[in-house]
Amino acid sequence: MALPDNFLSKSLARVQPSATIAVTQKARDLKAQGRDVIGLGAGEPDFDTPDNIKQAAVDAINRGETKYTAVDGIPELKEAIAGKFKRENGLDYSPEECFVAPGGKPIIFNAMVATLNPGDEVLIPAPYWVSYPDIVLLAGGEPKFVETTIENSFKLTAEQLDKAITPKTKWFIFNSPSNPSGAGYSREELKPLTDVLMKHPQVWILTDDMYEHLAYDDFEFVTPAQVEPGLKDRTLTMNGVSKAYAMTGWRIGYCAAPKELIGAMRKLQSQSTSNPTSISQWAAVEALNGTQDFIPERAKVFKERRDLVVSMLNQADGIECPTPEGAFYVYPTCRGLIGKKTQDGKVIESDEDFATALLEQEGVAVVHGAAFGLSPFFRISYATSTEALEEACTRIQRFCGSLS
Repeated sequence: MALPDNFLSKSLARVQPSATIAVTQKARDLKAQGRDVIGLGAGEPDFDTPDNIKQAAVDAINRGETKYTAVDGIPELKEAIAGKFKRENGLDYSPEECFVAPGGKPIIFNAMVATLNPGDEVLIPAPYWVSYPDIVLLAGGEPKFVETTIENSFKLTAEQLDKAITPKTKWFIFNSPSNPSGAGYSREELKPLTDVLMKHPQVWILTDDMYEHLAYDDFEFVTPAQVEPGLKDRTLTMNGVSKAYAMTGWRIGYCAAPKELIGAMRKLQSQSTSNPTSISQWAAVEALNGTQDFIPERAKVFKERRDLVVSMLNQADGIECPTPEGAFYVYPTCRGLIGKKTQDGKVIESDEDFATALLEQEGVAVVHGAAFGLSPFFRISYATSTEALEEACTRIQRFCGSLS
């Protein structure tokens, strides 16, 4: 049955479905039909959640920790979050300034809905994680994009940031290491940006540090309030357990921010999702307080996969792939293939055409760059087995070589 006219909200019409979820689902559907498909769309570690964390969840169940909790997290987890920020980032937050949500996405949603009014602008560097602009739109704000370049390793410059800020700018969303590019800002690269932000006291900073522990070579992670303590009173520092601890399905994101903002987010969450899952919260306590030994071990595997993918993609005709500092993504350009024809005569006019033809011809699922606000590129997640990555890159090389 068709829905009546004007049944769906105008707010919903402002947003698009998540492109990364759509690509992952399409790959699943094709596999179910018997196609040999390698899905490189999902940003999800292929490692299992460590045993000590799983055991903490089992222990919590056996203790009867299966009831409602405080809306924004159990005290033990807030203590662990405050301890993590002090220990790893040199940031002093009280447990009252910490907040827990059912994933990282609800943290951004809560912050934007709690603060944005019509006409408020949110500055977002491109390429960006697909959900940032749509969350801003749902919250009634206006996303404003600043495009970075492959020549500058997809990093925003201070000049670009300063020029983009207007009297309407309420938030600046910052993500390092980045999804989708993997670009990570060193302290020396971040300091000019924080200097600009110090000149604009009306601008708040939401820093998405989800890939903090996935850093390679000699790259050292820093977060904005760590580089410029003067920004701490208008910064929301966000993180989660999904990537570093391979806990995507546990759905725990967390942040720290001034108490007044935390209170507004708590009020909103009390009328939406309410508390995150109690069992997942106890698992997250163990993740933050327990052994961290497996993190560098897994990061070493990701670095080896990164090096393999970068090397093989740069050997493909018409592809140029920079070497990212962190996360588990690469963001190569396919501009050298625009205008070429596939074996069945289709002209590749965009990165979406490239991704579609690659999936149809070789069974490799990637996400086209337009979904992240910067074309002509595509994103590959190398959070899968080395064997699958090697086969996928071989197919990409074959596909590129077949174009005329």
